[in-house]
Amino acid sequence: MLDLPDTGGREGPRGLHWKTRPLVEWADGRPFLWVDDEISAVDRQWVAAAHPGPYLLHRVDPAEGLTDGDFTALAVTVRSFGGRRGGPRRR
Repeated sequence: MLDLPDTGGREGPRGLHWKTRPLVEWADGRPFLWVDDEISAVDRQWVAAAHPGPYLLHRVDPAEGLTDGDFTALAVTVRSFGGRRGGPRRR
């Protein structure tokens, strides 16, 4: 779990979520999963350009919360990482 800086929830430049940059910096090329209800196309584009390692940005419906399907997708992704620094990039 990542301890994010307190930015007051302010959005980053051009719609980038305030969590995106600190998360990618923390990951430092390592595989990571980000599960959130506010992930946008801007975040996906930024991570694809800025993070060389595998990742999954998984948006959860805030009205439903985490479902069995979400847990399955997360488990499949973790297995695909295979404990390696590199590997296939996931979105």
